[in-house]
Amino acid sequence: MLEKFSQLGFQAKVGCEYEWFNFREDPESLVQKGYQDPKPISPGMFGYSLLRSDLSHDFFNDLQDHLGSFRVPLEGIHTETGPGVYEAAILCSNALEAADRACLFKTGAKQIALRHGMIASFMARWSPELPGSSGHVHQSLLDAQGHNVFYAADDPNKMSTTFKHYLAGLIAASRELIPMMAPTINSYKRLVKGFWAPTSATWGFDNRTCAFRVISGGEKSSRVEVRIPGADMNPYLSVAACLAAGLYGIENKLELSQAPVKGNGYECKVSSAFPSNLRDAAMIFSESKIANTILGEDFVRHFTQTRLWEWEQYEKSVTDWELKRYFEII
Repeated sequence: MLEKFSQLGFQAKVGCEYEWFNFREDPESLVQKGYQDPKPISPGMFGYSLLRSDLSHDFFNDLQDHLGSFRVPLEGIHTETGPGVYEAAILCSNALEAADRACLFKTGAKQIALRHGMIASFMARWSPELPGSSGHVHQSLLDAQGHNVFYAADDPNKMSTTFKHYLAGLIAASRELIPMMAPTINSYKRLVKGFWAPTSATWGFDNRTCAFRVISGGEKSSRVEVRIPGADMNPYLSVAACLAAGLYGIENKLELSQAPVKGNGYECKVSSAFPSNLRDAAMIFSESKIANTILGEDFVRHFTQTRLWEWEQYEKSVTDWELKRYFEII
């Protein structure tokens, strides 16, 4: 994908951000508990709290210092909505380094947590009562002179034609490419209404209920945030999927026909609904003309099989929900 954008004279700029939950557990205690009722490092719903972060300030400081020491600079880090949950925004860079940084961040956060007697979980959604954990991907394109080609000073919304084509591509292709952004069984437990994760291919200006949040203030900040991926994403595949969709829009000069959503994106009726499980997502992906053309038939065939294998393992399982519902009464 990067090579294709380079041939068009563009450099992809990407910044990843993660939400993740932290628990006062270790691998042995989790097994002993059967992965049930882990103890969060802090109680309550304290998003953006100056108090809760201070409860674990040594961990907080080590995340900033140690990650920065091997070129994973954090632009910001704070508590999010939920007990023991943080969000970190990794400073943007070229797309390949952004994916490298995202992988290093995730591994680093887990290792640093273990040193502090904690477990860091990047599941897309670990609790039915709480919002899931995101892996949002911010992206823009630069030209050879380093100018942001998404920005247009003469447009009412400061969006260039290239930006509109790119966004139209995301809207048109994201449903078909979604396994690359939501790759696990658990991914689709996050993509539900009312929990700050999108359920269809919507867009809006600074609207966090949409799949694509457009930030269009000035040349430096103009970008789109793709809110589909969760913290369980593979950043290389997730970024590649975003770029593939954007490329599809640019090459085919797709028009941005869908109006921006104002208000609740979950109530939008005009956008394409995302599949609700991994199997359906994988089958849509396998049959996608867009995916097979842009990503190649070999990759699509192979990746589809890996996702269907994951679904088959899930189908063989007996969940605690089934035990609680059927064990005695059925």
